[in-house]
Amino acid sequence: MDPVEGFRELFPAQLADGRQIALPIRVLPGDGGKAVASLIVNQASFAVEDALTEAMAALASAYEPEVVIGVPTLGLPLANGVARRLGHSRMVALGTSRKFWYCEELSEPMSSITSPTHAKRLYLDPRMLPLLMGKRVVVVDDVISSGTSMLAVLRLLRTAGIEPVAAVFAMLQGDNWRSALAGYDASLVSRVHGAIASPRLSSTSDGAWLPSKT
Repeated sequence: MDPVEGFRELFPAQLADGRQIALPIRVLPGDGGKAVASLIVNQASFAVEDALTEAMAALASAYEPEVVIGVPTLGLPLANGVARRLGHSRMVALGTSRKFWYCEELSEPMSSITSPTHAKRLYLDPRMLPLLMGKRVVVVDDVISSGTSMLAVLRLLRTAGIEPVAAVFAMLQGDNWRSALAGYDASLVSRVHGAIASPRLSSTSDGAWLPSKT
């Protein structure tokens, strides 16, 4: 996996302490010339999940959060781990399954880079509002890439009168999310953090992958 010659099947994402996580490279739908490093938390070992949540908790702790909000689906186990490491007694989970006591006013449509044509609806349980109002909250999710999912979260929370102090991800994937979030709230971009980061990738003539310039 020589970064000069390009990557083949795996991308080595590095934690702050120098350890690396080997992520499979997934070709994006389209012409086959673009790809991303894929992190699927529930397919990773417990050791990888623990390493990510430890790094994420360290990043979140700088903001002295009172509540951790988890984004479904793969952000939920990470939010659980982060909240526990921060000494919290619980976390607040957003949901994509509508319960009969939910209201449409506390919901937003949501899609992602991995399922762009399968939009879901994101809900905030109204019974969780007392836990969130007036509190310092940090949003936790697995990956931010295009920023589309995070924008849905932000819109939903703003509807409820909640503005997160920060957002912490297991992985920052590329940089497209920066302009997406800047168009919503430029001040938030500097308060988005990731345990690891990976670039978007472009194919080379010999079948390797290099960081994309677009």
